[in-house]
Amino acid sequence: MSLVRWMALLATTMALAAPAHAAGDGAIKGPGDYTFSFEHGGKTRHYRVHVPPGFSADKPMPVVFSLHGGGGSMDFQADDRFYGQVSKADAAGYVAVFPNGYSRFRGGRLATWNAGHCCGLARDENADDVGFIREIVKRLSMQPGIDAKRFYASGMSNGAMMSYRLACEMPETFRAIAAVAGTDNTRSCQPSSPVSVLHIHARDDELELFDGGAGRKSRAVTSFVSVPDSVAKWVQLNGCQPQPTRVLDKPGAMCEAYTGCRGGAEVKLCVTETGGHSWPGGEKPRGRGKGSTAISATDVIWDFFSTR
Repeated sequence: MSLVRWMALLATTMALAAPAHAAGDGAIKGPGDYTFSFEHGGKTRHYRVHVPPGFSADKPMPVVFSLHGGGGSMDFQADDRFYGQVSKADAAGYVAVFPNGYSRFRGGRLATWNAGHCCGLARDENADDVGFIREIVKRLSMQPGIDAKRFYASGMSNGAMMSYRLACEMPETFRAIAAVAGTDNTRSCQPSSPVSVLHIHARDDELELFDGGAGRKSRAVTSFVSVPDSVAKWVQLNGCQPQPTRVLDKPGAMCEAYTGCRGGAEVKLCVTETGGHSWPGGEKPRGRGKGSTAISATDVIWDFFSTR
């Protein structure tokens, strides 16, 4: 990365780290950007909340949790250049929540999620990341203007794996999850009710290989479950019909949907031919290029969530 680009990224990150509001009580006063902190598991944990225009106490909005990848932070995930979550929240009318993973640093950088067999310090120290998310949900649910019956979780890479863990352990909270470039690497999974699952993955992902295992740069992390095995697992857990229906077929991408699931749930797989380990429709952080342009993960995810 060039010095100029690095300085621009640093400036953006610093700006993101100083939003319009900061508090410890989780109170949302109206549209805007907030940063909250509280003590959990012996550490100060952080999360950001973006509240779109049009938010009001008498018109409850759905909530989308957006979980960053391993080694990232809530500020990276909230950067529209990479994931487009803030602008989508404004356009679609939902509250976007960006929790920060488990980090040894006070500011929360280089954070990871304890998603089971992955990743990093969060896994190694058995961080109570599910408990952390539960507390955020609790705080948000007490706010006027929040639709506590419409919580969704999405994530990139390690954040995608954490989304799968939330589906396993918090199915009563999250109506649907969306995983981008991260498979189900949970240690155990016995959801008490069906959860709709969307999985988005590039066939040429060089870190979390489509067919399982670990790419050259991630061999020391873990051996990842394959995309087909992750999808098959949730088709079985949700009691869906075993044969999918092709619902998108275009140059560079396809999507298949498994329907007939218990409780009206659905399992959907979208595959891009190229893009590597990335968020389709977005840029890779740290100047590593772009994801596939065949689909926009941000748009596909909201289309999936909005019908649940």
